[in-house]
Amino acid sequence: MRKLKRFMLTALAIVTLTVPLVGVHGSASNVKAATTTGKKSKTITIKDEAGYKVTVPRNIKRIAVVGVWPLPAELTVFFNSADKIVGMPKASMIAAKKGLLGELYPNILKAKTNYDNGDSFNTEELKKLNPDVVFYNAKTPEQRKQLLNAGFTPVGISNSKWHYDTIKTLNKQIALLSKMFPKNNKAKVVSDYSQKEYDFVQKRVKNIKPAQRQKVFFLYEYDKSLIATSSDKFFGQYWADSVGATNVGHTMKNDNAANINMEQIYKWNPDKILITNFTTAEPNDLYKNTIGNYDWSKVKAVKNKQVYKMPLGTYRSYTPGIDTPLTLLWMAKTVYPKQFKDVNISKETKQYYKKVFNVNLTNAQVKKMYHPSASASAN
Repeated sequence: MRKLKRFMLTALAIVTLTVPLVGVHGSASNVKAATTTGKKSKTITIKDEAGYKVTVPRNIKRIAVVGVWPLPAELTVFFNSADKIVGMPKASMIAAKKGLLGELYPNILKAKTNYDNGDSFNTEELKKLNPDVVFYNAKTPEQRKQLLNAGFTPVGISNSKWHYDTIKTLNKQIALLSKMFPKNNKAKVVSDYSQKEYDFVQKRVKNIKPAQRQKVFFLYEYDKSLIATSSDKFFGQYWADSVGATNVGHTMKNDNAANINMEQIYKWNPDKILITNFTTAEPNDLYKNTIGNYDWSKVKAVKNKQVYKMPLGTYRSYTPGIDTPLTLLWMAKTVYPKQFKDVNISKETKQYYKKVFNVNLTNAQVKKMYHPSASASAN
């Protein structure tokens, strides 16, 4: 069986779900803004998520991203502009072209991707972009070393150390960005909105008894030679827990995703199947067995037509990102339609984008978000 493609994503910091967001580490003391003769310095010193103190320009104009696929979308919506993003991973660009990001911010499509080689990057090509900072995956110290040796200012971003909690990740990402770019501060409004939606969902699912919980299978990757799902240490586990469901893959104890076979899926026999945008597969591919030699007809979710493609807004919704509070609502309504029958996803989506980011979405854009193209896969 071929090696599973590892998911490359990180996050900026952590926040609890029960208290309002205060700062990157609960205190402004981690961000130093020195003054000289009464004037602000031209730099800010932060502590990145790899644990390093990093001095960055106060006025960052050019940003490049390596190995952090969801971040370009988050940065763009945070700024309400794509003008600062000069370089991004190819997988991020695919999502930008197929999702809403490129439609909302056409300039993001001008960002360069030629330095990105998937698990690595070309330093010489990256130099041509002259970035003020480069965000990189804090789990890969070799990337930091490579960037430092080439003269870049690297800012480490991590996700896995927060146990794949997408809401904590989003809140802390926005908190750190708000420290680096105070003119765009959205820390409180994002944190408050995330908390409100999380509390709303918890109130409705808290009384669901264990025996009544829906069994959910996340189809993370899928092609003619590979089936991968969420282990108990990946985003699927958090999503299932957050809506009162059971992630059938919780018995898989490895970090990230896990390779499985159809026999295992038959044993799990999930009630619902959620397909990510890291595969081109659509519900019909399972209903009609159009990929490989797999037979899904024996699986309860397929028999009952309970297979769903996850949304693709500004980025793939399986991961943390701008759309995380909306993904939580969509998943709750999808897994437990009776409990959330009064939730109007289209209305909620428009309100969120307008209130938090001052972006007005059309009906067509919302529809596109919840009916993504198969070609938006990162493959």
